[in-house]
Formats: sequence, structure tokens, C-alpha cells
Amino acid sequence: MPLNLQARLLRVLEEREVVPLGGEVPASVDIQLISATHRNLQDMVRRGEFREDLYYRLQGISLSLPALRDRTDIRRLIEHSLRQEAEGRPARIHEAALRALERYGWPGNIRQLRNALRTALALCEGDFITLADLPEEIASGGGEAADQAVPAQVLNPLESAERQALLAELERQRWNVTVVARNLSTSRNTIYRKMKRLGIRPLSSERAGD
Repeated sequence: MPLNLQARLLRVLEEREVVPLGGEVPASVDIQLISATHRNLQDMVRRGEFREDLYYRLQGISLSLPALRDRTDIRRLIEHSLRQEAEGRPARIHEAALRALERYGWPGNIRQLRNALRTALALCEGDFITLADLPEEIASGGGEAADQAVPAQVLNPLESAERQALLAELERQRWNVTVVARNLSTSRNTIYRKMKRLGIRPLSSERAGD
């Protein structure tokens, strides 16, 4: 938050008034503020990047949350997140896949975990997530052998042609599965299943943004 906006926020907290956009008359507000950051605000105060008066105004009850990789309840959190992403579907996860998820470093924290589970649910067969359904960077760090997607060299000629056509479309659309599915008049889940069957690994960047 730029310093000028920090000053405005401080004024709102002190005066309990805001001026509506395009208006001139202040309106009273009754709010309780909850704020979150992944930055070290004390260091920012020392560098002059964060107002000291606002820092102490915000500092009421403070909670420090550990990174996902440091959580001692990560298995329970994975299972809870899986239930949320499944949205009522019966979803299970193989023990090897669960261990790979536990061991991964999770630089993107909970958002990355939920996105990985969402992708795995789209790829898996029969609502059962295996190691092969996980993003490659997670599965490869799990330390477990897995059934990998079918390599291109064992496909029959028809499947090879289908693989090349799908790869070409994915590359043309910058690996945006949503756009590919729309262009082919099908669902994203169908595209993901075809990718798995034909040995096409989703790109990490596509999974993060799609």
C-alpha cells in the first residue's frame, strides 16, 4: 500500500469516516479491521516504507501463521482441502500421492495446494487421485514409484495423430485448457483426461493460471 493510501487508511480508522467516491460529505462507518501480510512490517517501518503510526494502530491481536511446509497438521489440511475442492463428489487419494503432497515444499502455500488438488481431480479416473495425477514437480519429489502417463512411443497411429493435434492446439492457445476446451466444444475435464491418456503433462504455468 503506497504511503499516501496508508495515511488515508489511518485517517479512516481514527475518524471513523469515509468520503464516498465522487462525494463531498463524509459518511460515518462502524468497522472492525482484519489485515494480513506476508511482509515483515517492522523492517518496512525501519526502511520508511510503512507508516509507524499505522503499524501500531493496526497491531491489536496478532497471529503468525506458519508456511504450509511447516504445518504439523498438513495431512489433515490436505484432506480438508480435497473435500472442499471435490464439492460433494466422493474423492479419495492414494497413500503415495498423499505422501508426495506432504513432502513438497509448497512455495505457493495453500493456494498452490488447492490448485494442485483441483487439477488432480480433473485428471483422475474414478474420483481416485494417484501419484500420476499430481503436477510433475510435486510427484517427482515424492520419492515414490508411480504409473506415469502413457508415453507417446507406445501409442497407435490414430492416438499419435490425436496427440499431435491436441498438442498443437494447446501450444496455439498457450496451454490455456479453458480456451482449448471451448474451441473443441468439450469440457475442461475431457481435455485433461485426453492429456493424461495421451501422455501430455500439463504445464505448471497453465495449471497456476487456469
